[in-house]
Amino acid sequence: MRSYQPDLTPPWKKSAPAPEVPADPDLVVEEAVTGFCGAVIRCEKTAEGPTVTLEDRFGKHRVFPLVPRGFLLEGRVVTLVRPSAGGPVRPARTASGSVAVPGARARVARAGRIYVEGRHDAELVERVWGDDLRIEGVVVEYLEGIDDLPAIVREFSPGPDARLGVLVDHLVPGSKESRIAARISDGNVLVVGHPYIDVWEAVKPSSVGIGGWPVVPRGQDWKTGVCRSLGWPENTGAAWQRILASVRSYRDLEPELLGRVEELIDFVTLPA
Repeated sequence: MRSYQPDLTPPWKKSAPAPEVPADPDLVVEEAVTGFCGAVIRCEKTAEGPTVTLEDRFGKHRVFPLVPRGFLLEGRVVTLVRPSAGGPVRPARTASGSVAVPGARARVARAGRIYVEGRHDAELVERVWGDDLRIEGVVVEYLEGIDDLPAIVREFSPGPDARLGVLVDHLVPGSKESRIAARISDGNVLVVGHPYIDVWEAVKPSSVGIGGWPVVPRGQDWKTGVCRSLGWPENTGAAWQRILASVRSYRDLEPELLGRVEELIDFVTLPA
């Protein structure tokens, strides 16, 4: 009797085995079937088999099974596997997602600045981008409103070596803020903004533990109205501390704010 191998598939029809890659946190891959691209958040063992959770750049999460040849890494088909407990340690990340630089000293402050509207904006930027800003030597200051922005810009005297970035709340077409921003035409000044009435809304409701940010009727103080609608004590200072404490990293913020702050940091720090 002639013996046969159990696999009768011709050699030229067999797929080459894909390299195995540990699904370490922050590894960015693309799921081969759906095209969903994101960073690894966690791996879990379930009754159906091991899974990996990916987070895309908008903060959306998707769970996929760890199957052979199931993902693309830099365009190459790979098989993701659960990372071993003794595997290599990936670089630590700052709250903004940047690679942390252990022991790095703060750089001497640049002449350039980033201005934000209020104290809460400044505290939120510090919470997420503080480590990055210190390394880059960028100082963030708050203005308590932008009604006098043109005069503030003139007093700052921006130039190629002293660029000014401004983050504005509620920068949407037709708003008062958009009309003020339109009066700034200096090429060494960048005014960008997010669509939210207040920076509170730029924190994801799920991070705060609420179903969504309430709609406050016109004519009411927005922050007080939010506290009232959520059943919180009408103490906006205490409410803000509660919100700020819920922010652990960039993943707790809406992409509309993330992109604008990153844009300002690049504008202030990159060569003209």
